Amino acid sequence: MIEEQARICELAGDDVWVEVERRSACGSCEVRGGCGTSVLATVLGRRMSRIKVQNSVSASLGDSVVVGIPDAALIQGSLAVYAAPLLSMLLFALLGEQLIDDSQWVEIGSIIGGLLGLSLGFFWLRYYTRRIAKTPHHQPVILRKVWPLQVSAD
Repeated sequence: MIEEQARICELAGDDVWVEVERRSACGSCEVRGGCGTSVLATVLGRRMSRIKVQNSVSASLGDSVVVGIPDAALIQGSLAVYAAPLLSMLLFALLGEQLIDDSQWVEIGSIIGGLLGLSLGFFWLRYYTRRIAKTPHHQPVILRKVWPLQVSAD
């Protein structure tokens, strides 16, 4: 279970909206001084994300809670977002290359096939995310209340 501390910012019936601070992993990295990602994280600053979560611990407005998501859900989501469009693009680029017989137009076929595959990958991803949007396994949950506010050592 991946856990993150959050604060209840709005009540919505049986659900609550929590604010979670987005963090980069740069704080624990040894090469953060010479890394472009670290510079971007510094420039953009810390931003908050709002997430709707079922209020399973009867938390009230302003409470600090620990929100979690199953490891498997995070891995499946990451694979869907990154691997599916990329693999689709590569597969269709190869297919486009194989369908063109004229050696002068092979690159064009590969490019058109790759763009088509990437588009189809994104359409599949849109369908997939809508399908899993309401499944309990892919939703974050409130694990417990935390008071007073504890700062993690990340």
